[in-house]
Amino acid sequence: MNKLRFPLCLRALFLTAVAGISGISMAQEPVRIGFMDPLSGAFASVGTSGLKQIQFAADYLFNSRGGILGGRMIEIVPLDNQQSPTETQIQFRRAVSEELRIIFQGNSSAVANALNSAVSRHNRRNPGQEILQINYSAVDPILTEENCSFWHFRFDAHAVMKLNILTDYIAMNPDVKSVYIIGQDYSFGQVVSDTSIALLQEKRPDIEIVGNEFHPIGQVKDFTPYVTKIVSSGADAVITGNFGADMVSLARSIIDNGLDIPVYTFYAAYDGITATLGADGKNKIRLIHNETSNPIPTEERKEFIRAFKAANPNNDVTQPRITNALAMVVAAMEQTQSTDPYDIALALEDMRYTTLSGEEIWMRGEDHQIFQSLHISVHTDEGIEFDADNSGFGLFSEYHVPAEETIVPPSCRMRRPSR
Repeated sequence: MNKLRFPLCLRALFLTAVAGISGISMAQEPVRIGFMDPLSGAFASVGTSGLKQIQFAADYLFNSRGGILGGRMIEIVPLDNQQSPTETQIQFRRAVSEELRIIFQGNSSAVANALNSAVSRHNRRNPGQEILQINYSAVDPILTEENCSFWHFRFDAHAVMKLNILTDYIAMNPDVKSVYIIGQDYSFGQVVSDTSIALLQEKRPDIEIVGNEFHPIGQVKDFTPYVTKIVSSGADAVITGNFGADMVSLARSIIDNGLDIPVYTFYAAYDGITATLGADGKNKIRLIHNETSNPIPTEERKEFIRAFKAANPNNDVTQPRITNALAMVVAAMEQTQSTDPYDIALALEDMRYTTLSGEEIWMRGEDHQIFQSLHISVHTDEGIEFDADNSGFGLFSEYHVPAEETIVPPSCRMRRPSR
């Protein structure tokens, strides 16, 4: 198995070396990586935040240290898919025309599935010109199960893995006797709904599902009618997989309507959500995620966050898995001395990697699913060293599950290319 460790990068080195990047990079062509996410429209805040994070990680960890593969700089090429499967196809054709061989994408499982199909079709028709899909956040299980692909790697726990942990946590709360589920009307929202119902029935059959509602993704400006239904249902808790603008609007309506029950979420932090919740959301909102929140476990990760905030004072490190994914892809390039997607994919399979947080994560070769510890954190202003949205509030970890307890059996039957 490949076992690697994050390089230790000092802030001083980063700050002094960035000035010399342009001079160094003249010698060799850069390694160009596409970043495809919504950079305009309703979900632009999420996509632009991710873009800033991958650009910073490339500079801080690699370009400021002289680049990779003997002096090549990493160049991140933005591809605005506007959170649309149709626009994703257009941006994919642009990526092909610009000879981008690696594409990072994370927001929306519907988009990830569309990209997965486009990549698979292109690669079948164009041997030797394959493209690698690096999925840092789309969590529909189908992407590493029925639709698994040699050319797709997921660097986030999928929805069922997360819901296994989240429903364990809910089941331990004796005050929760009824639950309302609300979600975006697409594949991920459906998975959250179906899986939550099935797992709660198994773990706490006494819990009643008093509501199960879907809404159009990215189209609801005021969630008051939905929250009014939640209040009327008498629910003891809410489960939602909403993200981006839909999570901001739902959070605002929850606060405005004085809903005083626990809300269990996937993405209820950062990008304006934490600031919206503020003091009214304290100790009510809980979120399942990878990587620890406060307290941050290592000085290396603290230094990375401080440097990012110095460069991007109005943004946060919201998705450490972007950094993990980039670092593992670079490690695969260095190991193989190649930027060919086929070589990178082989090197990523069963790679073990130690992150800035000091945790070893593992990319399973059978289905290209990452495994790492999972955490449930609460929205609060207590014990917060690194806040979100410059609000004074942030996430404090209160429940931890080690990586080995998150593993689910593989069901992927991968068609592997021959060379």
